[in-house]
This record gives sequence, structure tokens and C-alpha cells, in this order.
Amino acid sequence: MIPTQPDSLPQGQPVGRVIAMPADTNPEGDIFGGWLLAHMDLAGATPAFELAQGRCVTIALDGMVFHQPVSVGDEVSIYARVLKTGRTSIRVLVEAWKRPRNHAQAASVRVTEGIFTYVAIDEDRKPRPLPDPAA
Repeated sequence: MIPTQPDSLPQGQPVGRVIAMPADTNPEGDIFGGWLLAHMDLAGATPAFELAQGRCVTIALDGMVFHQPVSVGDEVSIYARVLKTGRTSIRVLVEAWKRPRNHAQAASVRVTEGIFTYVAIDEDRKPRPLPDPAA
């Protein structure tokens, strides 16, 4: 379950901002969901890498919800917040918000959100324990 409300403010730290371009559209002219998902995965890895103090890989995406389409020219801001950690894993809530670039005072609107799970890995690409936060 995604712990947010559709009309709330962004949760977590800002971890990325991109502009939707014409090359990123699907046949209907909206921004392709895979484009948005890729940006969310990259941005959501930021707090996971910081917490793991090193390399992580994405192993799961849960509860992806698309609320609004993204249009060409929209400014997409991505926010991430660590929800939970395990021995080797980190669950991160990632939200994408949009606003039109040509309206500086326009409010941002949540377009999608999902929970990404990352696992810390070692140099052999095997899961490794997360560092002790008390150390």
C-alpha cells in the first residue's frame, strides 16, 4: 500500500527534475510511462545508495499508480523517501509531480508514485548487509 494521499504535498527529498520532450511520447502523444518509470527508478536509488553507502540494484516495484498523464514540456520533479530497511534491502517511496514550464506560478500535481525495493550488493554482485547506522 502506498502511504500517500492524491492531493497532498510531495513526500521525501527532491532527487530529480527532468523536462518531458517530444521524443518521449507514446503513439497518443502523452509521455510514455516507461520513460517516467526509468527516471523514478534512477532518482529513487539516490537515498538507497546513500543509506547503503555503495552499489544497489532494483529488485522490485510495488504499487505503481498513474494519476495523471504527463505532456510534452511538463517539468517533472521526483521525490523519494525511505520507508523501511531490512538486512540487505531498502524500500523507497518515489513520487513524480508535474507542472507546466510556461506557467511559473502553476501548482505541481502528482502524476505517479510507486514503492521501489533496492538491495545493497558487493563487488561480486551478491547481496551484502547494510552498514550499521550507529557506526
